[in-house]
Amino acid sequence: MTTVGVLQARMGSSRLPGKMMYPLACRPVVEHVVRRVQRAETLDELVVAISEHPSDDVLKTTLHDLSVTTFRGSEQDVLARIYDAAVDAGADDIVRICGDTPLLSPAVVDAVVERLWATDADYVYTMEPRTFPRGLDVEAFSARSFEQVADRADQPHQREHVTVYYREHSSEFDLETVTSANVFDDDTLVDRPGLRLTLDEAADYELFRRVYDELDFEGIIALRDAVDYIDSHELASINEHVEQRAATDSG
Repeated sequence: MTTVGVLQARMGSSRLPGKMMYPLACRPVVEHVVRRVQRAETLDELVVAISEHPSDDVLKTTLHDLSVTTFRGSEQDVLARIYDAAVDAGADDIVRICGDTPLLSPAVVDAVVERLWATDADYVYTMEPRTFPRGLDVEAFSARSFEQVADRADQPHQREHVTVYYREHSSEFDLETVTSANVFDDDTLVDRPGLRLTLDEAADYELFRRVYDELDFEGIIALRDAVDYIDSHELASINEHVEQRAATDSG
Protein backbone atom coordinates (compact mmCIF):
# COMPACT_ATOMS: atom_id res chain seq x y z
CA MET A 1 0.00 0.00 0.00
CA THR A 2 1.40 3.36 -1.05
CA THR A 3 0.39 6.54 0.77
CA VAL A 4 1.10 9.66 -1.25
CA GLY A 5 0.96 13.23 -0.03
CA VAL A 6 -0.30 15.56 -2.76
CA LEU A 7 0.51 19.18 -2.02
CA GLN A 8 -1.47 21.56 -4.23
CA ALA A 9 0.16 24.87 -5.04
CA ARG A 10 0.15 27.57 -7.68
CA MET A 11 1.39 31.10 -8.19
CA GLY A 12 -1.93 32.50 -9.41
CA SER A 13 -3.65 33.23 -6.10
CA SER A 14 -6.34 35.89 -6.59
CA ARG A 15 -5.74 37.57 -3.23
CA LEU A 16 -1.96 37.23 -2.86
CA PRO A 17 -0.40 36.44 -6.25
CA GLY A 18 2.94 34.70 -6.10
CA LYS A 19 2.60 33.88 -2.40
CA MET A 20 4.19 30.45 -2.73
CA MET A 21 7.51 32.17 -3.43
CA TYR A 22 7.21 34.83 -0.73
CA PRO A 23 10.31 34.68 1.50
CA LEU A 24 10.22 33.54 5.11
CA ALA A 25 13.63 33.46 6.81
CA CYS A 26 15.25 33.66 3.35
CA ARG A 27 13.41 30.62 1.98
CA PRO A 28 10.22 30.57 -0.12
CA VAL A 29 6.94 29.56 1.47
CA VAL A 30 6.71 26.45 -0.70
CA GLU A 31 10.03 25.17 0.66
CA HIS A 32 8.88 25.58 4.27
CA VAL A 33 5.64 23.72 3.56
CA VAL A 34 7.47 20.90 1.78
CA ARG A 35 9.95 20.53 4.65
CA ARG A 36 7.10 20.29 7.12
CA VAL A 37 5.24 17.66 5.10
CA GLN A 38 8.45 15.66 4.76
CA ARG A 39 8.58 15.34 8.57
CA ALA A 40 5.40 13.23 8.54
CA GLU A 41 6.16 9.56 9.14
CA THR A 42 3.17 8.07 7.33
CA LEU A 43 3.86 9.22 3.77
CA ASP A 44 5.70 7.07 1.27
CA GLU A 45 5.96 9.83 -1.29
CA LEU A 46 5.29 13.54 -1.75
CA VAL A 47 4.14 15.11 -5.02
CA VAL A 48 3.51 18.81 -5.50
CA ALA A 49 0.62 19.32 -7.94
CA ILE A 50 1.10 22.59 -9.78
CA SER A 51 -0.73 23.96 -12.79
CA GLU A 52 0.31 24.02 -16.43
CA HIS A 53 0.23 27.82 -16.43
CA PRO A 54 3.63 29.37 -17.24
CA SER A 55 3.54 31.32 -13.98
CA ASP A 56 4.11 28.02 -12.17
CA ASP A 57 7.40 27.38 -13.98
CA VAL A 58 9.21 28.99 -11.06
CA LEU A 59 7.64 26.47 -8.69
CA LYS A 60 8.77 23.58 -10.86
CA THR A 61 12.32 24.93 -10.93
CA THR A 62 12.40 25.60 -7.19
CA LEU A 63 11.03 22.17 -6.33
CA HIS A 64 13.38 20.44 -8.78
CA ASP A 65 16.28 22.10 -6.96
CA LEU A 66 14.89 20.61 -3.72
CA SER A 67 14.64 17.16 -5.35
CA VAL A 68 10.85 17.23 -4.91
CA THR A 69 8.58 15.58 -7.49
CA THR A 70 6.10 17.80 -9.29
CA PHE A 71 3.05 17.02 -11.39
CA ARG A 72 1.49 19.56 -13.74
CA GLY A 73 -2.19 19.60 -14.53
CA SER A 74 -5.25 21.77 -15.07
CA GLU A 75 -5.21 25.18 -13.41
CA GLN A 76 -8.99 25.41 -13.03
CA ASP A 77 -10.02 21.75 -12.63
CA VAL A 78 -8.10 21.23 -9.41
CA LEU A 79 -9.83 17.92 -8.71
CA ALA A 80 -8.52 16.51 -11.99
CA ARG A 81 -5.03 17.78 -11.20
CA ILE A 82 -4.97 16.14 -7.77
CA TYR A 83 -6.52 12.93 -9.08
CA ASP A 84 -4.11 12.66 -12.01
CA ALA A 85 -1.13 13.37 -9.72
CA ALA A 86 -2.23 10.59 -7.37
CA VAL A 87 -2.75 8.12 -10.22
CA ASP A 88 0.63 9.02 -11.70
CA ALA A 89 2.26 8.30 -8.32
CA GLY A 90 0.49 4.95 -7.94
CA ALA A 91 -1.27 6.01 -4.74
CA ASP A 92 -3.47 3.63 -2.76
CA ASP A 93 -4.18 6.32 -0.17
CA ILE A 94 -3.96 10.06 -0.80
CA VAL A 95 -3.24 12.89 1.63
CA ARG A 96 -4.29 16.30 0.35
CA ILE A 97 -2.39 19.28 1.71
CA CYS A 98 -2.80 22.91 0.68
CA GLY A 99 0.25 25.01 -0.06
CA ASP A 100 -0.73 28.07 1.95
CA THR A 101 0.17 26.41 5.29
CA PRO A 102 3.66 27.52 6.43
CA LEU A 103 3.11 26.10 9.94
CA LEU A 104 1.49 22.82 8.91
CA SER A 105 1.87 20.17 11.62
CA PRO A 106 3.42 16.82 10.62
CA ALA A 107 1.64 15.36 13.66
CA VAL A 108 -1.73 16.26 12.15
CA VAL A 109 -0.77 14.60 8.87
CA ASP A 110 0.17 11.42 10.72
CA ALA A 111 -2.97 11.45 12.88
CA VAL A 112 -5.25 11.77 9.86
CA VAL A 113 -3.48 9.00 7.94
CA GLU A 114 -3.45 6.71 10.97
CA ARG A 115 -7.21 7.25 11.40
CA LEU A 116 -7.73 6.33 7.74
CA TRP A 117 -5.76 3.13 8.23
CA ALA A 118 -7.34 2.21 11.56
CA THR A 119 -10.94 2.67 10.42
CA ASP A 120 -10.65 1.74 6.73
CA ALA A 121 -12.68 4.89 6.07
CA ASP A 122 -13.11 6.40 2.64
CA TYR A 123 -12.30 9.94 3.78
CA VAL A 124 -10.82 11.46 6.95
CA TYR A 125 -10.80 15.22 7.52
CA THR A 126 -10.21 17.88 10.17
CA MET A 127 -12.54 20.74 9.23
CA GLU A 128 -15.78 19.70 10.94
CA PRO A 129 -16.13 20.39 13.77
CA ARG A 130 -13.51 23.11 13.52
CA THR A 131 -11.08 22.72 16.40
CA PHE A 132 -7.73 23.33 14.68
CA PRO A 133 -6.35 26.75 13.77
CA ARG A 134 -6.88 27.65 10.11
CA GLY A 135 -3.84 26.37 8.28
CA LEU A 136 -3.54 22.96 9.94
CA ASP A 137 -6.26 21.18 7.97
CA VAL A 138 -5.37 17.87 6.35
CA GLU A 139 -7.50 15.33 4.45
CA ALA A 140 -6.79 11.69 3.63
CA PHE A 141 -8.82 9.40 1.41
CA SER A 142 -8.59 6.11 -0.42
CA ALA A 143 -7.76 6.10 -4.11
CA ARG A 144 -10.76 3.85 -4.65
CA SER A 145 -13.23 6.37 -3.22
CA PHE A 146 -11.48 9.32 -4.87
CA GLU A 147 -11.93 7.67 -8.25
CA GLN A 148 -15.68 7.70 -7.55
CA VAL A 149 -15.52 11.37 -6.54
CA ALA A 150 -13.59 12.28 -9.68
CA ASP A 151 -16.20 10.51 -11.79
CA ARG A 152 -19.30 11.89 -10.04
CA ALA A 153 -18.33 15.48 -9.19
CA ASP A 154 -19.86 17.54 -11.98
CA GLN A 155 -20.38 20.97 -10.41
CA PRO A 156 -17.78 23.73 -10.82
CA HIS A 157 -17.29 24.20 -7.07
CA GLN A 158 -16.77 20.45 -6.67
CA ARG A 159 -14.03 20.47 -9.30
CA GLU A 160 -12.40 23.55 -7.78
CA HIS A 161 -12.51 22.51 -4.12
CA VAL A 162 -11.54 18.86 -4.74
CA THR A 163 -13.02 17.04 -1.74
CA VAL A 164 -16.28 18.88 -1.11
CA TYR A 165 -18.19 16.08 -2.88
CA TYR A 166 -17.38 13.72 0.00
CA ARG A 167 -19.04 16.04 2.52
CA GLU A 168 -21.97 16.98 0.29
CA HIS A 169 -22.72 13.29 -0.33
CA SER A 170 -21.68 11.86 3.01
CA SER A 171 -24.26 9.06 2.80
CA GLU A 172 -22.28 7.56 -0.09
CA PHE A 173 -19.03 7.26 1.87
CA ASP A 174 -17.58 6.23 5.21
CA LEU A 175 -16.33 9.49 6.74
CA GLU A 176 -14.19 10.01 9.86
CA THR A 177 -12.98 13.18 11.57
CA VAL A 178 -9.91 14.09 13.60
CA THR A 179 -10.02 16.91 16.17
CA SER A 180 -7.23 18.90 17.78
CA ALA A 181 -7.73 16.98 21.04
CA ASN A 182 -6.96 13.76 19.14
CA VAL A 183 -3.53 15.15 18.24
CA PHE A 184 -2.42 17.64 20.90
CA ASP A 185 -2.52 17.46 24.67
CA ASP A 186 -2.24 21.07 25.86
CA ASP A 187 -4.40 24.18 25.75
CA THR A 188 -1.94 26.03 23.52
CA LEU A 189 -3.01 23.98 20.50
CA VAL A 190 -6.37 22.42 21.43
CA ASP A 191 -9.59 24.14 20.37
CA ARG A 192 -8.05 27.17 18.62
CA PRO A 193 -10.41 27.64 15.66
CA GLY A 194 -10.06 31.43 15.79
CA LEU A 195 -6.31 31.41 15.17
CA ARG A 196 -5.30 32.04 11.54
CA LEU A 197 -2.20 30.18 10.41
CA THR A 198 -3.02 30.21 6.70
CA LEU A 199 -1.56 32.48 4.02
CA ASP A 200 -4.30 34.24 2.06
CA GLU A 201 -3.61 37.97 2.36
CA ALA A 202 -0.84 40.44 3.17
CA ALA A 203 -1.82 40.50 6.85
CA ASP A 204 -1.32 36.74 7.05
CA TYR A 205 2.12 37.11 5.51
CA GLU A 206 3.02 39.76 8.07
CA LEU A 207 2.18 37.35 10.89
CA PHE A 208 4.30 34.57 9.38
CA ARG A 209 7.15 37.00 8.65
CA ARG A 210 7.23 38.08 12.30
CA VAL A 211 7.29 34.49 13.52
CA TYR A 212 9.95 33.30 11.09
CA ASP A 213 12.15 36.37 11.62
CA GLU A 214 12.09 36.17 15.41
CA LEU A 215 12.30 32.45 16.21
CA ASP A 216 15.52 30.46 15.98
CA PHE A 217 15.06 27.06 14.37
CA GLU A 218 16.81 24.31 12.48
CA GLY A 219 14.83 22.55 9.77
CA ILE A 220 11.31 23.56 10.75
CA ILE A 221 9.78 25.74 13.46
CA ALA A 222 7.99 23.69 16.09
CA LEU A 223 4.29 24.50 15.91
CA ARG A 224 3.99 24.98 19.67
CA ASP A 225 6.93 27.41 19.70
CA ALA A 226 5.26 29.43 16.94
CA VAL A 227 1.88 29.54 18.68
CA ASP A 228 3.49 30.37 22.04
CA TYR A 229 5.26 33.28 20.36
CA ILE A 230 2.07 34.47 18.67
CA ASP A 231 0.17 34.30 21.96
CA SER A 232 2.83 35.93 24.13
CA HIS A 233 3.30 38.81 21.68
CA GLU A 234 -0.43 39.14 20.91
CA LEU A 235 0.19 38.76 17.18
CA ALA A 236 -3.11 37.07 16.36
CA SER A 237 -4.68 40.52 16.00
CA ILE A 238 -2.54 41.12 12.90
CA ASN A 239 -4.74 38.96 10.69
CA GLU A 240 -7.86 38.28 12.74
CA HIS A 241 -9.86 40.55 10.41
CA VAL A 242 -9.12 38.46 7.30
CA GLU A 243 -12.22 36.75 5.98
CA GLN A 244 -11.82 33.04 5.38
CA ARG A 245 -13.13 31.86 2.03
CA ALA A 246 -15.10 28.66 1.71
CA ALA A 247 -12.03 26.88 0.42
CA THR A 248 -8.36 27.58 0.03
CA ASP A 249 -6.99 29.90 -2.65
CA SER A 250 -3.71 27.99 -2.77
CA GLY A 251 -4.51 25.46 -5.47
